[in-house]
Amino acid sequence: MAASADPDEDLVRRVGRGDPAAIQAMVSRKLPRVLNLANRMLGDAAEAEDVAQDAMLRAWKQAPRWSFGQAKFDTWLHRVALNLCYDRLRRRREIATETPPDRPDEGPAPDRGLLAAETGVRVDAALRRLPDRQREAVVLCHYQEMTNIDAAAAMEISVEALESLLSRGRRALRQALADLAPGARNGEWG
Repeated sequence: MAASADPDEDLVRRVGRGDPAAIQAMVSRKLPRVLNLANRMLGDAAEAEDVAQDAMLRAWKQAPRWSFGQAKFDTWLHRVALNLCYDRLRRRREIATETPPDRPDEGPAPDRGLLAAETGVRVDAALRRLPDRQREAVVLCHYQEMTNIDAAAAMEISVEALESLLSRGRRALRQALADLAPGARNGEWG
């Protein structure tokens, strides 16, 4: 099975040649997705910004040496961002604190209503409680909107393994958020 053409090939080649417009295009195209990925994985906006900046810097440095045909550039960039997230998550576990730091409410804006804010916070909290690999699969497929094939490549696993992680992650999220299902509050869901 031949690898599909990389939609970023021209852009990466131009970045590799130092084209300022291409560098700006890459940042505007890739940074929001990498930032979203890091924010979902880490749950901390400041750390997510650091990860996204570091990933983009690595993309810029890698562009002149990028070898097309092995993996899509976007898949590689997501793998870099995930590795940086895991490095930070490992450091968090190593540095135990007596009291957790204050965190801003990462739910929807207050004008969206109290229920929407509570729901967003609950979904984010449930997502953060998933095992790392399940959270990674859910974030890549549902929040980053990657195909199963691209997400599996980014995670360096088979599509079957990805689908298993997705299934377990979705099941855990459904259980954690069962009371949010339509009719659950009226005892109609079950």
